[in-house]
Amino acid sequence: MLIKLAWKSTLNRKASVALTLVTIAISVMLLLSVERVRQDAKSSFANTISGTDLIVGARTGDIQLLLSSVFRIGHANNAVQWQSYEYIKAQRGVAWSIPISLGDSHKGFAVLGTDTSYFSHYQYAKKQHLTFAAGRPFHNGQEVVLGAMVAKKLGYQLGQKIVISHGMGNTSFHHHDDNPLVISGILAATGTPVDKTLHVPLSAIESMHSTGHNKPSRMVAREQDATQHEHEHEHDSKNNSALLHNLDSKPGDLIGSTTQITAFLLGFESPLYTLQVRRNINQYKGEPLLAIMPGVTLRELWEMLDIVEKILLLITLAVVLISLLGMLTSLLATLNQRRRELAILRSVGARPWHIFTLLISEAIFITVLGCAFGVALFYALLIAAQSGLQSQFGVVLSISALSTYELTLLSVIIGAGTLIGAIPAARAYFYSLADGMQIKT
Repeated sequence: MLIKLAWKSTLNRKASVALTLVTIAISVMLLLSVERVRQDAKSSFANTISGTDLIVGARTGDIQLLLSSVFRIGHANNAVQWQSYEYIKAQRGVAWSIPISLGDSHKGFAVLGTDTSYFSHYQYAKKQHLTFAAGRPFHNGQEVVLGAMVAKKLGYQLGQKIVISHGMGNTSFHHHDDNPLVISGILAATGTPVDKTLHVPLSAIESMHSTGHNKPSRMVAREQDATQHEHEHEHDSKNNSALLHNLDSKPGDLIGSTTQITAFLLGFESPLYTLQVRRNINQYKGEPLLAIMPGVTLRELWEMLDIVEKILLLITLAVVLISLLGMLTSLLATLNQRRRELAILRSVGARPWHIFTLLISEAIFITVLGCAFGVALFYALLIAAQSGLQSQFGVVLSISALSTYELTLLSVIIGAGTLIGAIPAARAYFYSLADGMQIKT
């Protein structure tokens, strides 16, 4: 009976209740949205690169090497000699390797020089391989493969010719107009920096930076050795065979006379080799090199952003608290107007605890309804923002049921709303019948 009366009493005060519901709903939506974006951003961040055991570059900081080689942020201080790369990738246990050369750009997008092993072995998210939305990998030094966002933003299609510029970002010091590249493929969206990258063969990088003289063929012999080593490992990978069978280029066409690269990625036949090879690389006598495990470094980088997470959560909790205080203000403001109503209830037999239960039930109704509307707004926002966040920021939002933690947050809000509702309920409890019936002048 009291619950039904509380519900009708809540509906009778439509204006004030509706305003309180809106504030609670918006605050709940913000809290859940910040929490979901935080969790999914962390997951997307960790999934930028997957299945790679080591990243090797010139000796610098772990995070700096990760940012430059994976996220295309910053610049590598030094390069890695090609001889060092070939020596390391020939070590026991190395299943595959991907050379990376950075330093050029195209209309603000990074250009990455590599070879066909990039399309075979590079993985993101939960060990997902790169796939082509259109076209195929490059076959020679005059072709380029675009990331999904590059093609979308610039409106490029297969077969178009583009010109690469020297220099990263929007700062270009020289345009390689004499070496236009033909678009041979466009990768499917990944939600990672791959989408914002143009991929060209190493020979294209070397050709663009050469002085135009005939290039020496001093690397042909070791390229053949490297190719033989690569094919031995590719026999064991069923995901790579279909792709490589489509390539009709020669190894020398894609490598050219490369002498330096920015970094390279390594994958091992067994995790047991990772620490051993990493130690050997960090002690390599040929040149100062650094090998990092991307998963470990990604966690370290995210921990540096932990303070930002906490600040966002505190701000959102403050918004929730303000909305609950708004509910308290509304209940207290209407309580004085309802003293005659409460007195009438007392006169027909209602006990003080009935009045207390009535008012606290109204607060619970308002809080629960506010949370329900907030959850509905939260899912509507997720659906609306999902594609935009993935394409612009690489954050893949998961539209799934509320997690245990999110349900706990809602329970805390409902509990806080109940406690706040107990304040005006306690005041009404001590109102006397004579005070409620007294006519004010």
